[in-house]
Amino acid sequence: MTTLATPPDVEFSDLGTGDPDETTPGGSSTWYFRGHNFVLAHTTLVAGDVLERSDQPDEYVLILPYEECSVEVRAPGEVEPVSGKAVVMVPPGASTISGVADCTVVRLFSSRSTDLLDKARNRDAYADPHPNTKPFEPWPDPPEGYRIRPYRLADLQVTQDAIRPGQIVRCSTFMINFLAPRIGPRDPNTLSPHDHDDFEQCSLAVEGEYVHHLRTPWSKRRTEWREDRHLRCGSPSVAVIPPPMLHTSEAVGSGTNQLIDIFCPPRLDFSLQPGRVLNEDTYPLPNQ
Repeated sequence: MTTLATPPDVEFSDLGTGDPDETTPGGSSTWYFRGHNFVLAHTTLVAGDVLERSDQPDEYVLILPYEECSVEVRAPGEVEPVSGKAVVMVPPGASTISGVADCTVVRLFSSRSTDLLDKARNRDAYADPHPNTKPFEPWPDPPEGYRIRPYRLADLQVTQDAIRPGQIVRCSTFMINFLAPRIGPRDPNTLSPHDHDDFEQCSLAVEGEYVHHLRTPWSKRRTEWREDRHLRCGSPSVAVIPPPMLHTSEAVGSGTNQLIDIFCPPRLDFSLQPGRVLNEDTYPLPNQ
């Protein structure tokens, strides 16, 4: 992609407040929000209630963002109880997620889950393809086949990054970067503004407060120029930042601040750094 058009504006929403987009008979409520290549489903799951996918076309991701989370994930021939902060890869086909305790869960589906696209409250923003964002293409199947793969954060090492240490895992459809919690505000002299040429960054705030600093590059058309934005948000909330918007997220809450970055499909640049992705041996890279 050699020519970058002026990007659309950032997509943002608070989650878990206001009227939900869907409520189950068991009382669980879901808010749907989307990016160019994915749908995010944020659910306040009631103990005993079940979230079901009967004919899922590809692998999807379950995020348990809090220590008090406790669920049971089922697929044909397998059952996995998962508690605490975790990322769970769920295979294509039929599956269920049952609440063991009242908790918040986040599910991530690629744009191949066409039944979910129109449920997203910001669906109109993606009525037309965004010119700078590459369409979704899945990465190769895992050689050992698809199955429920839980990754509990307590069992994973923290990837050492001088600016943003975290725990990164990927599957055939997504990359999840569970950034290390930050206690108190981030030092304003250590921000990391950056951009991406051809993929969105989804930043999911699950604890604390953030300011997303956003700058739209100038094109030759001054009528398309925008003022810088400094989007203050609480948690839970989600921001989808389009390419090539310059961005950095500053933790400003006085307590614990926790951000999860999401990419669909996985980021190749991170994946090419040996040891950066903690489950790199499970999911192969695409052909270069």
